[in-house]
Amino acid sequence: MDAVGDDYVEIRGISREPLGKLAIDGWLAWPETRQLADVLGRDQLRFVGGCVRDAIAHRPVTDVDAATPLPPEDVMARLDAAGVKVIATGLKHGTVTAVIGKRKFEITTLRRDAETDGRHARVEFTDDWIEDAKRRDFTINAMSCTPDGDVYDPFEGMPDLAHGVVRFVGRAGDRVAEDYLRILRFFRFWGGYGRPPADRSALTACRTNAAKLKELSGERLRDELLKILTVPQPAEVVRLMQGYGVLDHILPEAGEVTRLRLTHWLTTRGVLMDGVGPDPLRNLAALLDTDADGASAVAQRLRLSNAQADRLLSLAAPNVVPTPDQGALDHEKLLRRIGPETFRDLVILGWAAEIGAATRLPAARSAAWRDLLAAAVGWRGREFPLKGRDLVDLGLAPGPRVGEVLGRVETWWEDGGFKADRSTCLAKAKDLIGREE
Repeated sequence: MDAVGDDYVEIRGISREPLGKLAIDGWLAWPETRQLADVLGRDQLRFVGGCVRDAIAHRPVTDVDAATPLPPEDVMARLDAAGVKVIATGLKHGTVTAVIGKRKFEITTLRRDAETDGRHARVEFTDDWIEDAKRRDFTINAMSCTPDGDVYDPFEGMPDLAHGVVRFVGRAGDRVAEDYLRILRFFRFWGGYGRPPADRSALTACRTNAAKLKELSGERLRDELLKILTVPQPAEVVRLMQGYGVLDHILPEAGEVTRLRLTHWLTTRGVLMDGVGPDPLRNLAALLDTDADGASAVAQRLRLSNAQADRLLSLAAPNVVPTPDQGALDHEKLLRRIGPETFRDLVILGWAAEIGAATRLPAARSAAWRDLLAAAVGWRGREFPLKGRDLVDLGLAPGPRVGEVLGRVETWWEDGGFKADRSTCLAKAKDLIGREE
């Protein structure tokens, strides 16, 4: 069901009275939370957004955000007078951060949107809690509660949360037009809190505005996309995004979702092993169906860091893929060259791809993949006993030849099963140097 602008009150009804109560435990009972309420005034503060939503859903709460009708300057003055460290996080938008002990609280003055263009908003401060709640994206994020646990739910977020409904506040198209990033946020929250079927009006608004995602910064797209890839069933969310034409505009390199589904399954339920767990960048690599140039284009479009880009390229377009068909020595060599983390990730991706192709693997084959994964997780490394300086000490002039000879000795050492000790490697190096003189 969707509401229409000013008719929202008539269609759904907006309650200004508390509709429930949270127990005063957990984050509501933190001494830091109680101190914040005492400093700003218990009638001038409510906790908002994720902490309220997750407390109602009996999920862990780590970040606690608050809202107040007090102007930001007044908030800062009260905190400062009480000896609380305060940071002007986003003063233009009415947000400050209070640091009490080891905990941080973002406190935002109640706002209403004066202007929006799909990327940015110009806000005006208000003292109306309903006006502030109207600018939230989803009903489940528009709830708030007082320091005494009284829950305000103006847009029926509690029943939506209970029934797995992720629904925009008011008209879906209006909320998306205010900020196109809400398209990706819808799929992320549906993946984390929703149950099929997804809200049709929300899907329609997302499909209609999907091309506008190209107007957003790569950083914003990256952050939301990586969060989507950490939801409990990322492949199902991605498949829905593909079905509604959303992914085409930000990740055309995405392929069929089977490998993503199996990669996530292996790292969350299929393999219980220390050092193995879900990872958004690995899941992104599992989703891609492209070559090295395509992977580089994805990294650039999403503004990945250099380290993230290198990792994505090594997983999406690897030069060598470890499999159980290779020998133990080949695995050892590859572990040394690419490192245990990349080796582990390639094993997971390769295993997932093989399951997807075969539907079901024989027990012995699955055990072989598991052993290969365990080898990566438990690998402690083998250190080559020579350095470039050792070759200089043998009389080789500093320069490119040092690296070349050192590499040849290292390859010989690897091919011999890593058995040669330092003195034997030095003798080999001396022999190579002598032959070239």
